Amino acid sequence: MTLTLPPRVSDRAFKRLAEIAEDSGEVKALRIAVDGGGCSGFQYDIRFDDPAPDDLVLQQNGYKVLIDPVSLPFLENAVIDFTEELIGARFVIENPNATSSCGCGISFSM
Repeated sequence: MTLTLPPRVSDRAFKRLAEIAEDSGEVKALRIAVDGGGCSGFQYDIRFDDPAPDDLVLQQNGYKVLIDPVSLPFLENAVIDFTEELIGARFVIENPNATSSCGCGISFSM
């Protein structure tokens, strides 16, 4: 039996949120949600949003990542990270629950 843990946000992801806040002059929370659809069955919805009362809030130094209660079971033990590659920079989800994922990294199946 594996231990069920909430998602974790990497220091690199929080650092990027701080950079975005510094560039824009405002601090916005990053929402990570899971929706049905995409080429593999589920897809991540990653956007800036305001907190809802029932969100799980992961925070560091005043920067927040939000996860709604419907998406939370899909993100157990996941790591929310930020990566910079030749093809671009983006927030990524390292999800141990996904059995396969699309090349884009946004769509996955369980």
